[in-house]
Amino acid sequence: MTAFQKKLRLDEAAMGRIAQAVQDAEKTTDGEIVVVMAKESSRYSFWELLASVICSVLIFAALLPFADEIFGLFSRVFWSVPLWYLPAFFGISAFALIAILFTVANIPVVDRLVVPRFVRMASVTNRAFQLFAQTGVHDTKNHSGILVYVSILERQVRILADSGINARISQDMWKLIADDLSAGIGEKKYEEAILGTIQKCGDLLSQHFPNQNKTADELPNGLILLEDAGWN
Repeated sequence: MTAFQKKLRLDEAAMGRIAQAVQDAEKTTDGEIVVVMAKESSRYSFWELLASVICSVLIFAALLPFADEIFGLFSRVFWSVPLWYLPAFFGISAFALIAILFTVANIPVVDRLVVPRFVRMASVTNRAFQLFAQTGVHDTKNHSGILVYVSILERQVRILADSGINARISQDMWKLIADDLSAGIGEKKYEEAILGTIQKCGDLLSQHFPNQNKTADELPNGLILLEDAGWN
């Protein structure tokens, strides 16, 4: 059981129940359902580093007026104080601050503060479309695949349906299901929210894509967990 599974409270039994729910939902439809949960949709290193540098520059600027006091402190500690001690102190302090602040910026709650909302939303959307292709949802026989994508750090949900489904089911329906899933995830009811979403997607697919001649699953039924922004 991975650290991500523990955070989501999804042990092997829960993973099995989710896989079974997908299998049961697909029995009455020609459609396919793929569920992916990711720790984050992007690493956001640029924004974390930018925030760290800006904060470090502000702290550096705040220390400059106290240069004489800092030099005087060195004089009390050391027998002799070369002039280069002061710029060395400021330089080392600046780099140390950047390193410390960059580490702090990687904490999820801080990440959500330093990364602009539009960047986070775009990252989730782009990652969802990438996974739509990578998981094979775009390539089912009847173009009746659905990707349910949850990105934990950004607290965002995307539901992408293939062209065959979009021709019959409006985007408003998927938005309602996505909003319900987001609410459940927000309450940390991970398994219950996922199972409910699978049931709702299965019901919609059964209405519009009833099982005609489906003999086998085209895509895996289990929940896909991504530990980082890369494809695992």
